[in-house]
Amino acid sequence: MRTKSLKKNKINVITLGCSKNVYDSEVLMGQLRASGKEVVHEEEGNIVVINTCGFIDNAKAESVNMILEYADKKERGLVDKVFVTGCLSERYRPDLEKEIPNIDQYFGTTELPQLLKALGADYKHELLGERLTTTPKNYAYLKISEGCDRPCSFCAIPLMRGKNVSQTIEKLVKEAEGLAKNGVKELILIAQDLTYYGLDLYKKRNLGELLEALVKVEGIEWIRLHYAFPTGFPMDILEIMKREPKICNYIDIPLQHISDSILKSMRRGTTQAKTTKLLKDFREAVPGMAIRTTLIVGYPGETEEDFNILKDFVQEMKFDRMGCFAYSHEENTHAYLLEDDVPDEVKQARANEIMELQSQISWDLNQEKVGKTFKCIIDRKEGGHFVGRTEFDSPDVDNEVLIDASKHYVKTGEFVMIKIIEATEFDLYGEPI
Repeated sequence: MRTKSLKKNKINVITLGCSKNVYDSEVLMGQLRASGKEVVHEEEGNIVVINTCGFIDNAKAESVNMILEYADKKERGLVDKVFVTGCLSERYRPDLEKEIPNIDQYFGTTELPQLLKALGADYKHELLGERLTTTPKNYAYLKISEGCDRPCSFCAIPLMRGKNVSQTIEKLVKEAEGLAKNGVKELILIAQDLTYYGLDLYKKRNLGELLEALVKVEGIEWIRLHYAFPTGFPMDILEIMKREPKICNYIDIPLQHISDSILKSMRRGTTQAKTTKLLKDFREAVPGMAIRTTLIVGYPGETEEDFNILKDFVQEMKFDRMGCFAYSHEENTHAYLLEDDVPDEVKQARANEIMELQSQISWDLNQEKVGKTFKCIIDRKEGGHFVGRTEFDSPDVDNEVLIDASKHYVKTGEFVMIKIIEATEFDLYGEPI
């Protein structure tokens, strides 16, 4: 008898890209575990599933390199099978099948049942919302909708994720209750576009009603909003945010640019004046609210004047958190019809300049926190520090609060009151009180 047939399969799921992919991997792992499969996340396993990202050039390159690495491992007998799923696979499957044939199968973003079947598992409908979380035990992502109906010229997400499809409030509450039972204290609401939530199901923007339902879930102490679109923002959210202590005074609202000519070409459906008013309304309605945004520089036709308008805006608005990306010319998007006329080195120099500006703003804002006390959640211990966050910070992308572990002990997964004693551009140093 060949011993190989007795070997127990272990499925290793590798996640690339954004928090929405993290969520999808967790659902896949939950389904595999329910079918009695041994499954791990980014550890050793003889069967590998790579959940890819296909958003911009850097992400695509990372995904392709990972596929090539595991195709090579399969060739050398280090792993038995390799499957590829996610956005890159959805968008470029024919090319990938041709260029990297040594993969057992490629799957798109909506083919979970087929992927499970290939892994010898059944798709279980009754597992609605149940998943194996890969984040620290105290927080989890809650994906409230999939896909996007916006026509942004630069974005390939609708090509990979399809039209906006909202989850029902009942399903999301049930999922949140399950997470809370497992010790999750912070829900991070994610979607391609939070502000569109409910239009397909309830014929109105219904994020407010969803929040009103989620704050009632016992055990959940923080609810954080990610990826809100500026056009058509449901303003009732601000009143709920101010009234409900569970909803973090934090919003992630990707603005992408502010020059009117670039906004028009990007098909963002807004103007500099409207955006500026919206942000001022935010700050008036919820004083002390942290606003995170994302910007794109080097979009086709972006002149020095457009860039200077953007720089002045960043200086004036003083965002609490920000990311800036060089434009990536994506096939089959509306902007692909335009000439990618800003040289790569100019794109990169502009991105660096914006982040340099932001670095100074972040330094100034962080110095104002010294001497103040904040409620923090402790995510993990790393090296000589316990690492936590305030309600104004999201995991992986924002400031962290570092507590000297040689002097203080705090429990991971718990909330602690921390006094800030020192600050740099992107980190706060504190001690428990």
